Amino acid sequence: MSFLSIQGLHKRYGATPIFSDIDCEIAQGEFVTLLGPSGCGKSTLLRCIAGLTEVNGGRILLDGQDLVPLTPQKRGIGMVFQSYALFPNMTVEQNVAFGLRMQKVAPGDRDQRVREVLELVELGELAGRYPHQLSGGQCQRVALARSLVTRPRLLLLDEPLSALDARIRKHLREQIRRIQLELGLTTLFVTHDQEEALTLSDRIFLMDAGRIVQSGDAETLYTTPVNAFAAGFIGNYNLLDADSASRLLARPVNGRVAIRPESIGIGGDAGIEAQVRGHSLLGNVIRYRVEARGVELLVDVLNRSADDLYGDGQALRLVIDAAAVREVA
Repeated sequence: MSFLSIQGLHKRYGATPIFSDIDCEIAQGEFVTLLGPSGCGKSTLLRCIAGLTEVNGGRILLDGQDLVPLTPQKRGIGMVFQSYALFPNMTVEQNVAFGLRMQKVAPGDRDQRVREVLELVELGELAGRYPHQLSGGQCQRVALARSLVTRPRLLLLDEPLSALDARIRKHLREQIRRIQLELGLTTLFVTHDQEEALTLSDRIFLMDAGRIVQSGDAETLYTTPVNAFAAGFIGNYNLLDADSASRLLARPVNGRVAIRPESIGIGGDAGIEAQVRGHSLLGNVIRYRVEARGVELLVDVLNRSADDLYGDGQALRLVIDAAAVREVA
């Protein structure tokens, strides 16, 4: 039996539908990411689960209990937003303890739980500081601790890392995953960042225009996209129409084709004649823009040394892994 079950959920604002007939199941202790572009309905879906936005139909079952009739306070859900929403006149310790005070938890138990959760998010030494004395990453950890201290049945994270710089974002997402695994806490995470989704999640629900278009683990979504949208959003697929694909592959192709840049090899005497049109350095990967048989492609190769670099205009040959060529709707 699933721990969180969303059944036939739909939401609209006036005559404008946000999502409709959302059905999904999440197991206890699972880390699931809602991934998709801005405006696809993922944050609204999260707010509906939390009770911050009313639904127009359907059910949200948490451990068998229908949450729809319940107020947010009675759902047993913790939520962390992109904005920290900390009380500026309260210390870190006081901010984290706020929810427990509202629940009238005994002072001794409250203080112990606050200390434990601050150690969990590695902020024990900063308990006496105020929000203006903290970095953005530290403020977000305070917000996370404030949600965890109430011991929620379900944790919802709405793009909590998007306002942080890349280095802090990477470190904090590792902490979030470590804490989630340590606590065995069922977690639903919203992001538009595919790297976050691929590295954090047990499963990913890819959303587009108010519907879940594909779900599965990171490898499944990356290697077997179900349609052109999935191929275009996950990774950097080369998406070709039937005519271009047929010309490139020298065989009839009936529909659109997706080819991953890293599945195209460079070098050797065999293969398809091509010419470099441009390149860019992406850290340990060099991304080439090449033209072959009148078709422009992206090709990714490991950045081993400057001696291996192909210059703009240089001729080369491509070898395309046939197993990586996928027809998509």
